[in-house]
Amino acid sequence: MACYKIHRILFCARGQLESPEAHCFAFTCSHGDSIDTAIFQCHVFRCEIPDAVGKILMAFANAFRRIPHLPVNSSHSIEDPVFRFEVTLEVKEDDNKGGYSSCPKDKNCFKLRKNLEKKLILTAQQTAGFRELVIERCFGLLICPGRNVRQSDMHLLDMVSLGSSAEGRQYVISGIWDPRDSTFEVLNTETPKDTRVYMTIAVDLVIVGIQEPVRFVIETKAKIFQQNERFWYFPKRTLNEHFYVKLKEIENETSTEPRFEVASIESGTDVERRKSMLPLSLHHLHPPASSPSTGSMSTLGEIDDESDADEPLMSGSGDVSKDCSEGELEDWAETLAKWRLNLKQRPNKLASLVRRGIPEALRGEVWQLLASCTATEEQEMFESYRILITNDSPWEQVITRDIHRTFPAHDFFKEAGGLGQDSLFKLSKAYSVYDEEIGYCQGLSFLAAALLLHVPEEQAFCILVKIMFEYGHRNLFRQNFEELHLKFYQLERLMEDQLPELFNHFMEVGIEAHMFASQWFLTLFTAKFPLLIVFRILDVYLSEGQDTVFLIAVALLKTSRKDLLSLDFEGILKYFRVSLPKKYRTDENARELLSVAMGLKKSNKKLKKYEKEYITMKEQEMQQEDPVTRLQRENKRLQEANMRLEQENDDLAHELVISKIALRNELDVVEETAECLQKELVHTHKLLAEVEEDKARLELEAMQLKEMCRRELQHSEAENSRNAAIITDYKQICTQLSERLEKQQTAARQELAQVKSQIQSCERCSRLLSPDGTKCFTAPAPQEAEDPRLKSAESMVRELELQLAQTKLALVESECKTQDLTHQLGAALSEVQTSKSTWFQKTLNTLKDATNKGPPQRDADALRKSST
Repeated sequence: MACYKIHRILFCARGQLESPEAHCFAFTCSHGDSIDTAIFQCHVFRCEIPDAVGKILMAFANAFRRIPHLPVNSSHSIEDPVFRFEVTLEVKEDDNKGGYSSCPKDKNCFKLRKNLEKKLILTAQQTAGFRELVIERCFGLLICPGRNVRQSDMHLLDMVSLGSSAEGRQYVISGIWDPRDSTFEVLNTETPKDTRVYMTIAVDLVIVGIQEPVRFVIETKAKIFQQNERFWYFPKRTLNEHFYVKLKEIENETSTEPRFEVASIESGTDVERRKSMLPLSLHHLHPPASSPSTGSMSTLGEIDDESDADEPLMSGSGDVSKDCSEGELEDWAETLAKWRLNLKQRPNKLASLVRRGIPEALRGEVWQLLASCTATEEQEMFESYRILITNDSPWEQVITRDIHRTFPAHDFFKEAGGLGQDSLFKLSKAYSVYDEEIGYCQGLSFLAAALLLHVPEEQAFCILVKIMFEYGHRNLFRQNFEELHLKFYQLERLMEDQLPELFNHFMEVGIEAHMFASQWFLTLFTAKFPLLIVFRILDVYLSEGQDTVFLIAVALLKTSRKDLLSLDFEGILKYFRVSLPKKYRTDENARELLSVAMGLKKSNKKLKKYEKEYITMKEQEMQQEDPVTRLQRENKRLQEANMRLEQENDDLAHELVISKIALRNELDVVEETAECLQKELVHTHKLLAEVEEDKARLELEAMQLKEMCRRELQHSEAENSRNAAIITDYKQICTQLSERLEKQQTAARQELAQVKSQIQSCERCSRLLSPDGTKCFTAPAPQEAEDPRLKSAESMVRELELQLAQTKLALVESECKTQDLTHQLGAALSEVQTSKSTWFQKTLNTLKDATNKGPPQRDADALRKSST
């Protein structure tokens, strides 16, 4: 199909995975032998076999791997070997926890904090060459502020560790760097905004077979921040640099091993830098005459334009200052107070204040007032917005695709699926439903995003509707952009009138207004310019109307006239795309642009005149055009529209069929689910009925048990009362017996005393008793008959003592039985209250057994008999 030289291919890539471009790959190829005749072409191919794309890219990688990137110098012999080394640099900072944390890196710039000790880690490994070169040791690790520094300016660092990695292919060196040393003052001082400083790191490696140490020098940018600065959204990456070492073999009489000396060392950065300055053909490139270590030190703190010189500014970038002087705030407060009293009439000082810039804190409110969003209209729009976001829009896929590319540099819209993108999607969708004629066009999302940064969704929708309808911005999207082409013609006529030299230059190189001004008119400068100037332009636009776009456009051309006059066709387009937006990242340049724009004379008569010229020119073109050609073009346009509509109809029909199939499948699944749920419901109802029956049975059983328990409790209470009565009788009997015993004892003592007195009165009998009343037999005496009354009294005393002991024993036994019954009754009552229905019968049986163990009635009767 085609043939391309591999050394002419500069870049290759494949389509994004899981996208329609996944089966495609592309590469950029240069044609021409010099920089003047070089042409760059991008070739895109699509593979029918999806797996072929990966294999093709692998073939590219292998091809690039075989051909060294170092250009061959014709002055060197072809036999001079070239070796490629890859050196990576990682910078870590002291984390105040006894360790080191990696520093973030943005593109080729490290983000460093001042006054923190740092650790440099370099890893070197050979990636290409006809033989393997072994790194023996590290001779030294050096650092110096600036770039293109002299060898004598480098400062040696203390190395912490060095040696080969576990795999043996890499050689790792780490060293400690304290930037608080006075020699590193530049690298320990906070850098101003939009500036960077350079630092140079070098490592000297002793390689087996090479006479002298090989020095690899890495130059990188750094930005110094405060010690307590926190970084967000910056990945922690290492800096990779390739070095191409050309060796020259030297004679070695003492050994059979070959010995080499370094012929040249060149970094990949130097190669790419020279490629942009020399012809594209490899054999025209020559290595530099001097090593990177020679030359003078570059100026520190230069503006960082080199890193992204060819990259356009991302939309939504730039910081907007919220500072405002006290006098300016007082002027705005006075103006707004007057304006709120009569919203239909703008204050006299309003226009001049808007041109000087609306304070960021007041911008949302002032924009609503400038757009004449009254409270009644806002309420109506709020209600409409809430309804519109619930409706379906045919533009949803396009909106979803665009919101990821809208203000990607702003934190509010950066996160996929975040609050910012969600609000932007709803706002764009609501307007596409609200304005069916326009729907959604690319560019509206940028304007909507700028509004969302200052006001909520509903208020942003109200302002957007005002801009589109009352400011006439929607006319640019109507009737095949006819109004937009009129604006282009009017801008070109203004250039011819006010900037004739620049207009003639554009005509010579073939630049037309639509090539650079389409986004200016369609997005109101919100797509490419920094937010600082975008908000200022919207301030004036809402204050003075759509003609402001012409003033800003002419001012941009006027302030860039000298630069544009020195550029060719491609240079002019690149200038408008890349360089022009970057000029207005500072507040000073933004104020200068607004000052030039507001200083231009705005002539509505000229614009009306140019509009008439344009209409006349179009009419003449239509009259001069062959009717057949015009009809053929119109027919072709209608056929294309018809084909597009048919395609859309087919797509919609296809989507409808797919939707029906999907809905049918979903309906089947739902029906199956409903059937399963119905079965589960029937089963649940059955279980519920069984449970209710069990509940009724258990409730009935519980009632019966309660009734039985109540009866048993009453019986137990009756038994308890009877036992209490018996105990009371026992106590009464015991009391009576005790009283009777005491009386009998008293009578016995009295009777004994009488007997003793009678004995003492008898001379013969007194000798038988001692003075204390005991018997005394001092001398044998003739036996006399004992007194029968004495014997009767003694026997009665013994009987009374025996009865008393028996009564006490029966009393103790009855008290023990009563206590036992009381304890059993309490336990039974506790079990009745706490146990379940299944335990009631056991409890009742326990109570019955306890009450039937020993009836106290029998003891009470026996006690009564004994007492009588």
